[in-house]
Amino acid sequence: MQNADKIRIHSTEKYVLPARRQKVKRFSIRAGDVVRELGMNGRVPAVCSALKGHKFLQHNNLRLIEITGPKSGQSTTVTYTYEFVDTKKSDLPKDDPWIQLRGALKKVFRELGGGEAYLRNERDNFYPPAESQ
Repeated sequence: MQNADKIRIHSTEKYVLPARRQKVKRFSIRAGDVVRELGMNGRVPAVCSALKGHKFLQHNNLRLIEITGPKSGQSTTVTYTYEFVDTKKSDLPKDDPWIQLRGALKKVFRELGGGEAYLRNERDNFYPPAESQ
């Protein structure tokens, strides 16, 4: 896994998802915090690049609204402020097969006692019973 991917995943899990759960409109990420949390000393440019990159913004439905810090934009003191971009369900492609499959087996698993019960039963009965000798 590349450093940029690690940075994006960590930042999503540590900052974006909690902000979304708390239903805040805006939140900030300081590059130095990400560097410290991931132990990426000397990788400040990579962190800054990942936090303002199109992939990170698009994947998390974010808009970068402010960057504070030195003019170089490459420092542990650089802070990125984001806001969530609302994506309405009508904006999603209706013919996307993954969206159409969502919840397809919900009724089947409910009839079998739930997904966990189904998996437990499958694991318990995976091997045929041992023959007695």
